[in-house]
Amino acid sequence: MTSPRALDSPQDGPTPPPARPAGSTGGGRLHSLDGLRLIAALMVTAFHFCAFDNWSSPRWGVATAEVFPAFQPFASYGWLGVELFFLISGFVICMSCWGRSVRDFAVSRLIRLYPAYWFAVLFTTTVLFFTRDGNTGFTTTRILTNLTMLQEPLGVRNIDPSYWTLWAELRFYLLFAVVCAMGLTYRRVLAFCALWLLSAAIAPHCGSALLTSVAMPGAAPFFAAGVLMYLMHRFGPTPSTWLLLGVSWLLARDQLHVQVAAAEGSVKGPLSFLVSLGMVTVFYLVVLGLALGRPSSRRRPWLVWAGSLTFPLYLLHEKPGWEAIRLLHHLMAPWALLGVLVPVLLAISWLVHRFIERPAAKAFSRWLGPQAGRSGRLGPHAPGPGSPSPTRPFAPRTTEPEVRG
Repeated sequence: MTSPRALDSPQDGPTPPPARPAGSTGGGRLHSLDGLRLIAALMVTAFHFCAFDNWSSPRWGVATAEVFPAFQPFASYGWLGVELFFLISGFVICMSCWGRSVRDFAVSRLIRLYPAYWFAVLFTTTVLFFTRDGNTGFTTTRILTNLTMLQEPLGVRNIDPSYWTLWAELRFYLLFAVVCAMGLTYRRVLAFCALWLLSAAIAPHCGSALLTSVAMPGAAPFFAAGVLMYLMHRFGPTPSTWLLLGVSWLLARDQLHVQVAAAEGSVKGPLSFLVSLGMVTVFYLVVLGLALGRPSSRRRPWLVWAGSLTFPLYLLHEKPGWEAIRLLHHLMAPWALLGVLVPVLLAISWLVHRFIERPAAKAFSRWLGPQAGRSGRLGPHAPGPGSPSPTRPFAPRTTEPEVRG
C-alpha cells in the first residue's frame, strides 16, 4: 500500500523535494498577498467609478472619458483586478485547506463569506430604497434569493453586479472540496489542476453549458495557477508544476481575447490585448515571486489591516458608490468627490469587518461547535472576493495527514 507521505511528495525526479519545515514559510511575505488584494479591489473600484460607461443615463452626467480624460484610459483596465483576485484565491484556499477536513473547509467558508455578504445585500438595498424614493426595482423574492448567494444558478439577477464573482468562487470551492474530501496530497492536487485545466481548454469547443459552467474557462487558469504556486511554495518548484503553470498562462491568454471584448463593451472604447496580457503576466510574476521568495518572519500589521477591508469594499462599492456619484456629481468636482467617496467606503468596510465579520465569526464558531471554532481561525479574510487571507504565519506539515477515504 502506498504511504500517505509518498502521496504527498512530488515525483518529478529521483529525489523529490520535501515539504518546507515548519516556520520557514515567511508569514511576513505572505501578508503581502493582503496588500495585493486591496490593490485588486481598488483597481475594480477605479474601473467602475472612472471608466465604466455602459449606461443609458451616465452617472457622471457625461461619459467618464470626458470626466477623467487622462485617467480613464488607465482605469479602463481595472477589471483585471478580478483576475488577480482569482489568482490569490487559488493560492490561499489551497494553503488554508491543507491537512483539514471538508467540514472545517465548509465552515470556514460559511464564516468568512456570509456575514459581510448578508450585510452588503441589505445595505445596498437600503441605499437604493432611500436614494430612489422606494423604487429599487427589487422584489422580495429577488432580495431573499440573493441572500443565499445562489441567485445566479437559480436564474435571479444580482442585487449588485459585482456579486457575479462569488458564484465563480463558490464553484471553485465545490471543486476543491472534492479533492479535500479525498485528502490533500501533492499528487492529488497536481492531478486536480491538470484535469481542471484540460476541462477549461476543451469546454469552449464542446457546446456543453454544464461543462462550461463547471470548468469555468475564464476563471480556471487563474484559480489553478494560484493552487500551483502554493504547491511550489510548499514543496518547491518541479517540472510538473512549471509545466502546468505555463499551461495555465497560455489558457489565460486564450480566454483574455473574450474578456477584453466584453470589457470594451463596458467602457465603450477599444482596449489593448497586449496591455491586458502584460498586466496578467505581471500578476503571475508578482504572486510567483511571493511564493518562491526568501522566507521572512517580519510581520506587517498594516497589510493584514488592508486585507480586512478588501472583501467588504468589493461588495459595497459598486451600486452604493454609483448612487453617491449620481446624486453628488453636480455639487462637487470629480476628483474631490472621489477623494471623499473612496475613503468613506474604506471606512464603512472597516466597520463591517470590525462590527459584523469578527463578531459573526465568533458567534458562528460557538454555534457550530469546537471543530468550527478551529476552522474559524483559518486565515479569515478573502481575497478575492471571498477567499481567505494568510493573516497569520502558516507552518506546513512536514508529514502528510492521514489520507481519508
